[in-house]
Amino acid sequence: MMFKDKVVIISGIGPGMGVELARIAAKEGARVAISSRTQPFLEETAKSISHAGGEIIWRRVDISKNEDCKAFAKMVIDKWGRIDALVNNAASIGAFSTFEETDFENWRTTANINLFGSLQMAQACVPQMKKQGKGYIVNVSSMAHKKPLPAQGGYGTSKAGLEGASKFMALELGKYGIRVNCARMGWMFGPPVTDFFQEQAKAAGVDIKVALQPIAQNIALGELQDDADCAKAVLIMCTDWISAVSGAVLDINGGEFMP
Repeated sequence: MMFKDKVVIISGIGPGMGVELARIAAKEGARVAISSRTQPFLEETAKSISHAGGEIIWRRVDISKNEDCKAFAKMVIDKWGRIDALVNNAASIGAFSTFEETDFENWRTTANINLFGSLQMAQACVPQMKKQGKGYIVNVSSMAHKKPLPAQGGYGTSKAGLEGASKFMALELGKYGIRVNCARMGWMFGPPVTDFFQEQAKAAGVDIKVALQPIAQNIALGELQDDADCAKAVLIMCTDWISAVSGAVLDINGGEFMP
């Protein structure tokens, strides 16, 4: 099992890749700690994983609040005595608006979650990883700042900042055996994207495959990648299979964007 006897923290559990990260990590033997701002979904996810034989704990966390991050990390350490990996998956799309029209308070709010929230969660986990002499941190980024779409400046800018910060983290934490990398996600075929395109397809009176075609035709593999497959790629970055890698960005997009 990939994560036997390992403790993995995943922030941002929600419909889509978040829940797949938790399910797959647990299936691979991890003791999983999950968080998000939505308690009912946390409880539902934890119950599902527990019934399948997984070992899991959860806590409602707003990662924009430093005290929440510290309390969550402490809960995990008190329960299991270690933190082997952190996946910073929590994110907010924020308000869509053009640069000329935007209220930058919206950009700040988005950055407080996507950038500073992720950094706070990592900072809360670092002391325990230092004690162990080893740890993995994966910051989940987005293709949005490499292949921009109109009106997504706040979201894309926060993710660009997260990638930049990750390099400094990797540089400064490497001496403690802590590896920091980014997973840069493209389109993912799961509940959030499916719901959006089903509405688009319904409005146009076409099948969802037709609505997805303009995107799929620009992807080398010819289709949007499934949430679970994307989650597997992210989780690989939390294992000793990449022990020689730190400060890197892995593009997970089926070949839509090749830097």
